[in-house]
Amino acid sequence: MVFTLAGGTLLAGCSSTNKGDSGKSGKDGEGEAKKNITVSIYDRGNVSPDEGTIEANRWTKWINENGPANVKFVAIPRAQPEEKINVLYASGSAPDLLFEYAPKTKDPLQQQKQFMPLDQLIEKYSTEYKKVLQDNPSLKKAGTKSDGKLYYFGKVNWVEPNRGLLIRTDWLQKLGLSVPQTTEDLYKVLKAFAEQDPDGDGKRNTYGISLSSNSSFSLKQIFGAMSKWVVTDNQLKLDWDRQKEYFTFAKRLYDEGLIDKDFTTDTNGAKAKQDFLTGKVGIYGFLTSDVVKDTLLGTINPLKKNVPGADVAFMPYPKSPFGSFVPTFKNPVQMTAAISATTKNPDAVIKYVDFLLKDTTTKALDYGQEGTHYKVTDGCAEINDANKFKKEVSDLTLDMRMLENSGNSFNKCDVPLVAFKSDPKKDEYQKTYDSFRETYMTFDRSYPELTHSEHMPTPPKDVFSVESNLDKAIGDIWLKAIVSGPKYSIDQALKDAQAAWNNSGGKQVEDWYKQWYETESKNSILSSDIFDIAKKQNEQYKKIMQDLK
Repeated sequence: MVFTLAGGTLLAGCSSTNKGDSGKSGKDGEGEAKKNITVSIYDRGNVSPDEGTIEANRWTKWINENGPANVKFVAIPRAQPEEKINVLYASGSAPDLLFEYAPKTKDPLQQQKQFMPLDQLIEKYSTEYKKVLQDNPSLKKAGTKSDGKLYYFGKVNWVEPNRGLLIRTDWLQKLGLSVPQTTEDLYKVLKAFAEQDPDGDGKRNTYGISLSSNSSFSLKQIFGAMSKWVVTDNQLKLDWDRQKEYFTFAKRLYDEGLIDKDFTTDTNGAKAKQDFLTGKVGIYGFLTSDVVKDTLLGTINPLKKNVPGADVAFMPYPKSPFGSFVPTFKNPVQMTAAISATTKNPDAVIKYVDFLLKDTTTKALDYGQEGTHYKVTDGCAEINDANKFKKEVSDLTLDMRMLENSGNSFNKCDVPLVAFKSDPKKDEYQKTYDSFRETYMTFDRSYPELTHSEHMPTPPKDVFSVESNLDKAIGDIWLKAIVSGPKYSIDQALKDAQAAWNNSGGKQVEDWYKQWYETESKNSILSSDIFDIAKKQNEQYKKIMQDLK
């Protein structure tokens, strides 16, 4: 695979035995006494034993040899980071620099004054991150809390859709159907997929779609029903209409047997995916961080291998009674780090953050050692051995790169045609990537939520507890309505859900969010900001592709 290589060469080594020029170019703060800091890092359980641990390996050693501080890494389980993080802060053992994606984990700590404001520290000690902030005002907007102070470091991501739908176009052709344009069209297609034997085996053993996991999320987005909040007349309001419309649709599918009725036990969507891969489901909702690797190689190609003659396409979200929507996009402005209030050497932490942003550092952590892990072809880094690279570089450095601005650095080396230039299937990869973008990056449609979930505010603990309990209770009510047939109608479920909300503290939750929207939304990243960033990057992508022709 080929990767971007711009703005200089990579560091040539990562061990203390390397005394070459490249080692010197990576050193930071030469001649200054290094201070001690602690930095968290996710432990994903994927470090090869002969590489050490996530806390002590060739790259932690390289950082300490070349960086401005003596860094002790603190492992945080990636699967359940919140528990370990909360224990560290409660016990007075918080890392000086906390890396964590989830706002629901970070924000309560910020509300408890566990983080330092960053404004003055950046102004006094930073050069690299200060420039990033100046060039990307949205980072300051996203990292600033209600007291007007900046608390979070962040990064600008390359924006692409992170959800979508695959539809069996060979089934459509066999049954004489078209890609559905409206939700009523969608119902008719799902009904045909379930009842008209599209796989031709003479049995009624196929389904239109699943209601579990990612497929249900895409269906909700079609109706704009992923969030319980909508904005009407510039006011934030609790939505019931979209919820009712979606669950009416879902109940219709269930009652008519157009879906697998065991969806309630398929909590992680594994069965829904397996059913799609084995040719038993006609539409599949997916979540992706890389459409070539995840969706083409991980879903589409396995389907075609299992089911000869199968063909699929990305399906635009059909128009619902509430309009036409795009899927949610990757978070364009992602907050990833904070400095703990107990930090003794915040200046050293700032210098470490700057070190992570230097070209020489990002390239070393991205690609490894030239000759050993990659070669340079036409200005792009091409990995020599994917397995060696994974073991010795990416498995170790992935979460050292949580401040890397992929949205700013994306260039020709990142498009599939170039990134996979040695792969004979590179044209297929490029075609898939372009089809994905063209299907879903359509800015004449609406964003399905108020904003990306990571930019929704985190209420105080008491409000958050009430909200969480109500979400669970109301979710159970809607689920009961889906599976109970005529015994429990959607109208009755709506009445019960509204009663639960009104009788169990819902007004407290509603008032808090309304107040936030009135006073803070103008300082928050909302869907319009996401579209603005995505549009600019989309124009950048078009120019890159034009230059490649």
